[in-house]
Amino acid sequence: MEDCKVTVSKPILGAGERSSVPNGPSGVMLPSPRCVPAVAKSTGANSTKPVFVVGCPRSGTTLLYDMIQSSGDFALFPVESDVFRILGAKFPSLISSRNRRRLLEFWLRSENGAQSGLERSDIEARVLRECRNIGDFLRIVMEEMCRKQGVHRWAEKTPDHALYISQIKRFLPDSLIVHIIRDGRDSALSLANFAWFSPFLWQRGSKLLSFAVYWKWIVRKAREAGKKIGRDYYELHYENLVVKPRETLSQLGEFIGHDLDYDRIMQVGLGSIRRPDTSFANLASSKDFNPVGRWKRQYKPEELAIFEALAGDCLEETGYCLATGPQQRRRTPSIVRRLSFYLFQLELKYQLKSHTPIGRLAGWRR
Repeated sequence: MEDCKVTVSKPILGAGERSSVPNGPSGVMLPSPRCVPAVAKSTGANSTKPVFVVGCPRSGTTLLYDMIQSSGDFALFPVESDVFRILGAKFPSLISSRNRRRLLEFWLRSENGAQSGLERSDIEARVLRECRNIGDFLRIVMEEMCRKQGVHRWAEKTPDHALYISQIKRFLPDSLIVHIIRDGRDSALSLANFAWFSPFLWQRGSKLLSFAVYWKWIVRKAREAGKKIGRDYYELHYENLVVKPRETLSQLGEFIGHDLDYDRIMQVGLGSIRRPDTSFANLASSKDFNPVGRWKRQYKPEELAIFEALAGDCLEETGYCLATGPQQRRRTPSIVRRLSFYLFQLELKYQLKSHTPIGRLAGWRR
């Protein structure tokens, strides 16, 4: 393994200083949370804003979302809203009352409608009167859930909304985006364990290695969008959330303007806090369960070299050390073709799904 030291920008607006990050347990290098640009200590202005948790699937979005909800005063909503990823594509225009009624009927019959605890009478009048885009619809639904539950704030978690950050900010300008990043080598392992998950139109060869490209693509998309929205975007690392949760939650709490008290969160313990949301179900109850650095034990040397040839640049950009040398992860013509093959598919599918009638009719989940 190459010698490496993880360095990240200090969370001071405009600062270019660098700082080293100490090792975690078992030699895990812990990346630091990053806000682009960083948030000041006083975050009172953010204390009423909606929070969106995004990230590559299998990167800890569920754990982080459950922690935020367990902290108190957030509306409890146990499912992904899919508002921008699916509903926004299915109902691109809500100018007409007819389309607003169609959206309302569709949502009320869905699992999300059933899980929300809302009745038609809770939202129908506001949807028909106020709703002009999909962001309005989500805001109305979540505000009514807050009213019914007697709380003041709401958060939303749909991992793929990492691809829709610009739309979220356009329709909900006061929203805060929290992007959780996990080591792509661990994310890919977890994704490969799900037979149903396929973000590609056509997949060939190693499923694990195809997810190297997927992880890199979605992480970079989110980070590029995050830089454009500045103060309302925050990055944190899954490894920090697992290994040093108190510090990580405290820093995140400053950003969202909310007391993310670790003791209270563990006492409430919603969802994945008590029952790990893992694709390695046989290990979930084991005393040795450790989701950090699993890739070190499960990758074959040749797989790891190709993975890091495909996504090593993004791993380093996000603060992770590579385990192979430059010669091992050299980009051969076949690796370049593989990278181009999968990136083309991801972009094509995203454009079709988001901007064409074909995508709206296809109803792709991923």
